[in-house]
Amino acid sequence: MIEINKNNLFKDQSPYLQQHKKNPVNWQVWSKEVLEISKKKKIPILLSIGYASCHWCHVMAHESFEDKETAELMNKYFLNIKVDREERPDVDYIFQSSFQLFNQSGGGWPLTMFLDENAVPFMAGTYFPKTPSHGMPSFKEVILKVGETYKQQREEIIKQSPIISKSLQLRKSSVLNQDLEYILQNIIFNLDNKKGGYKGAPKFPIFNIYDTLLYFFSKTKNMDYLRPVELILKQLCSQGIYDHVEGGLSRYTVDENWLIPHFEKMLYDNAQFVLLLSKFLKIKKNSYLEKKIIQTIEFINNNFLNSDSNLLGSAYDADSDGEEGKYYVFNYNELKDINNIDQYFDVKPGGNWEDKIILREIKTPPESIILELNKLRKKKNKPFFDNKIQLDLNCLWVSALISADKILPKNNYLILAEKYYNNLEKLFFKDDNIFHTNSKNSVFLEDYAYAIAMLLDLSEQTLKPDYLFKAKDLCQKTIKFFYVKEKSIFQKNKISNNDLFHTPIDISDNNIPNGNSIMLLNFSRLGMKNEAKALSNSLNAYLNVYKSLMTSSLKSIDYFNMLESNKNCTEFGCII
Repeated sequence: MIEINKNNLFKDQSPYLQQHKKNPVNWQVWSKEVLEISKKKKIPILLSIGYASCHWCHVMAHESFEDKETAELMNKYFLNIKVDREERPDVDYIFQSSFQLFNQSGGGWPLTMFLDENAVPFMAGTYFPKTPSHGMPSFKEVILKVGETYKQQREEIIKQSPIISKSLQLRKSSVLNQDLEYILQNIIFNLDNKKGGYKGAPKFPIFNIYDTLLYFFSKTKNMDYLRPVELILKQLCSQGIYDHVEGGLSRYTVDENWLIPHFEKMLYDNAQFVLLLSKFLKIKKNSYLEKKIIQTIEFINNNFLNSDSNLLGSAYDADSDGEEGKYYVFNYNELKDINNIDQYFDVKPGGNWEDKIILREIKTPPESIILELNKLRKKKNKPFFDNKIQLDLNCLWVSALISADKILPKNNYLILAEKYYNNLEKLFFKDDNIFHTNSKNSVFLEDYAYAIAMLLDLSEQTLKPDYLFKAKDLCQKTIKFFYVKEKSIFQKNKISNNDLFHTPIDISDNNIPNGNSIMLLNFSRLGMKNEAKALSNSLNAYLNVYKSLMTSSLKSIDYFNMLESNKNCTEFGCII
């Protein structure tokens, strides 16, 4: 029996939950047992979702969750649950969708949800300040108001739950075939043709868009598809979002010039960055971009390694010593004596961000300058590293290394990819079923989808039959565990183990391309035409309603269409 009148996060392995184990809040871990207690005791739930390297999660934690008065209010009115969105992407998906339903705008982290005793949401927010600020109420005011409202209007709130569940159901059209390139042209129209990415700020490198553009360029040779890819790669590699000292990309920039990063570094961004660079370099050679891909691979392999398993952790925090970006930025006085540095980087006495200097490359610096910068960097404390190993992201990294090996075969990236795979097999593939990360009870569609894609990449590059056999076996298990036959689509978590109020069917691209999109590619590559046809038709029906959210599906649907038409296709496009 769980004791809910104390903080129980110390039992969980998640680095994010461990950050909150000493909070005076009586935090619980999301589980069927905890949800059952809420239901029996008729206690509403305060659900807080975040992740270990999230800057604003840290801010809200310091301001509110470590504050005794705030914690007392939370414990008085709610059963409080803390979720690591990387441990439970299905929970995050459903409640981010709920936030968007309530607020008609995108959510984010920290996500703060208020649920009724049946774990159905009735109010949603993100970050709340400790004191009223910029028109926002204080978090204590929110807790008090929501808590009292639930007491007074409990029955009315519970009655609305079927409406919420119905509103979250994805809609389909009857369209089974449409002009995919027309949809892609509309996406291009909204891109910034001078600075790259979408117009305005903040700037995110949404890699699935550029991967899809490269695919269609390979198919059509239409330069309209190649130009945005070349532009964004040059911007990403030269501006402040890229770490010119050690390598690797930050999550995004807060400005439209790619200069001022939100300094956290994520494995999923850098894996897709390497994939996109290598696919582009297969089409168009560029020695400058080759240096960036080599530096980034070296950075990830050296700095993201979880030494216990020789696999990759998840992310680096934006903060060190309590200050955002401190590890990455420089003062002018630190740099002024480095010979000729201002010829290679934007280095001025006044700085380029809050009197400090974010390195922006003017031209490629000599190795001697990078060595000097590394010496300065080593004097600083590194940001916190979330060493949590996620199966889907590690599989994605293996695929990225295989792709890089095709353009840089002398670098032995294929040998490294197989070493990572062997480590994955030891940790994740021991038993009949695989798992996502720390909890062996949770696994998601993306884990299976990216594992199959990795095995197919290994099979094609090494010609070893065992990889293909394993991919086929995993494909059958994916269908068994996740496929919703009546809807011809995969759900995000196991059908037999859903602990959410709503079935999480997800067709949208997020940090990585959607699992259904990847499964359509997997079916096509394995020659499973009947399965691919059903899934392609289903994605087409969703695509007509959710075009802007499903860019990677354009590639997957077209790839299947070309194979079905007996066209000569490769993973980079179809030769017509």
